[in-house]
Amino acid sequence: MDLPRSFTIRESSHRVCNPFTSEKLAILGQAISPSPGARMLDLACGKGEMLCTWARDHGVAGTGVDISTVFLEAARARAVELSVADRVGFVHADASGHVADDPVDIAACVGATWIGSGVAGTVELLRRSLVPGGMMLIGEPYWRREPEDQATVEGCHLARKDDLLPLPELLEQFGALGCDVVEMVLADQDSWDRYVAAQWLNTRRWLDANPDDELADELRAELAAGPAQHARYQREYLGWGVFVLMDR
Repeated sequence: MDLPRSFTIRESSHRVCNPFTSEKLAILGQAISPSPGARMLDLACGKGEMLCTWARDHGVAGTGVDISTVFLEAARARAVELSVADRVGFVHADASGHVADDPVDIAACVGATWIGSGVAGTVELLRRSLVPGGMMLIGEPYWRREPEDQATVEGCHLARKDDLLPLPELLEQFGALGCDVVEMVLADQDSWDRYVAAQWLNTRRWLDANPDDELADELRAELAAGPAQHARYQREYLGWGVFVLMDR
């Protein structure tokens, strides 16, 4: 049980494995201002940057769950680096069925709502781990601009236009699920550039070091097409944000 190697190659230098910069992550923490000692569960936590930096900056404690052994190794190293390994821990598991043993104050799934087969299922999964009055953090893309054709949809790595909603409709969906949206921090085009362009450099460095690897042809083709595809489609049409929800 692990992520395909291509994911860890593309994101080898990333601390935040989504189009959120470290600055945006810090803004989100400042916005919700968790109390020292608040307990947190982060499903599909990636390299654990949110848990580790919030443990350092806000005194939270908690657990991250992820399927990637490579990402979890980085998360544990980051916890040691920030001197928070006594407050945060990481579990190698499929986050799609994970519920906290004891209810937590903050339950998060930032950029991986496929673990609940979409937004609705992920909200329901996070609810199962929350104390009354707790907060859910959902990271989710949305249409920044409505795509005009199927080529644009596929250029954004999606199969159907209906796979995403425009931002107002996404916010309404949270309401229909019985949640109040109490905060949001949105990525911008620069955030997307930092996330995606770092993947290009990681890929190029890996290709230079591994020209004969079985993945080399696939990643070479991806790198050749990626920058123009990003500029034409993803940068213009895709938004992304983290939404803070509380049950009504």
